[in-house]
Amino acid sequence: MIVFVKLILAHLITDFLLQPNSWIKVKEHKKHKSLYFYIDIALHFLLSWIFVGELSFGWFALILAIIHGFVAIIKLQYQTSKTKRNWFTVEQSLNTILILVIAFSYTKTSINFEALGNQFWIVITAVFFLTKPTSIIIKNIISIWTPENKSKDKSLQNAGNYIGVLERLFILIFILTGHFEAIGFLLAAKSIFRFGDLKEAKDRKLTEYVLIGTLLSFGIALLIGILVQLSLGFSF
Repeated sequence: MIVFVKLILAHLITDFLLQPNSWIKVKEHKKHKSLYFYIDIALHFLLSWIFVGELSFGWFALILAIIHGFVAIIKLQYQTSKTKRNWFTVEQSLNTILILVIAFSYTKTSINFEALGNQFWIVITAVFFLTKPTSIIIKNIISIWTPENKSKDKSLQNAGNYIGVLERLFILIFILTGHFEAIGFLLAAKSIFRFGDLKEAKDRKLTEYVLIGTLLSFGIALLIGILVQLSLGFSF
């Protein structure tokens, strides 16, 4: 269902790529009184309508944006610093279900045809998902185990995040091009570079934390890569 894929892509771009942390902080403070809250709704409406590319989808895009805003209001109203991770999961799950319902309802009320460039939408959605959205998902999952940073060494700002994004994109490319063996070399290379730091740190919690994050990153990338490959009809 290519409409569903397009709406997921619009959601990923709007919720994760076009929304800086400064917007999120203002919305958490002012809630529905924040201008950014309404900008977010407007972006969801416009991108959903544009990506689907059908004039008749306008009303569906509007309903999607309004309900998205309603879900966001509930999250902003009831989440606390301790429950933020749980509310993030609930919000994203509800948005995914909402998008699925809207996509199904729209295709049932219009001519169902295969648009040109379906492969492009599938691949580009996977690429966007494996960047900032996946980083945020992993961060939320492992946040309960975040160890204290006892190291005095200064590292590049957000270097770990960019490394994770790059490794996931490499994995996606390797899967789509049929080079599964390269994924093993990538994991081995990262392990070698990380081994020295973890050995010097002598911190078991840090080692386990890094290992969980790495395996989650690789696992999600492998899953998305295989799903994309199957969706495109490639053979293993």
